[in-house]
Amino acid sequence: MKSSRVMIVQDEALVAMMVEDMLGDMGYEIAGSFGAVHDALAFLGSDQPRPDGAVLDVNIGGEMVFPVAEALREQGVPFVFATGYGDLPRKGFESVEVLAKPINIGALRQAVGKFHSEN
Repeated sequence: MKSSRVMIVQDEALVAMMVEDMLGDMGYEIAGSFGAVHDALAFLGSDQPRPDGAVLDVNIGGEMVFPVAEALREQGVPFVFATGYGDLPRKGFESVEVLAKPINIGALRQAVGKFHSEN
């Protein structure tokens, strides 16, 4: 089985590195790690191969990640949200799984494992 490619959108560099390390330890390839919504959207609009899944922080430098989530949904790419906020506005994304920060490796493994069945 080839490695699945997971995209990360996270504005906190240490958190992004931690998620990259956890996913790498699980055998996933990092499709791209982005600290800004516009960078993630540019990647998704490029000719790069689409990721097999994504882990999205909800608040990226004061900007909500929902445009990226919508682009992923349009491309048929499954994703999960990661947030330190208890209650977040998710209009239109209520069915998307939310991982609480700090991210637990077991919860992350279970969430990204579902990407295979959704693709």
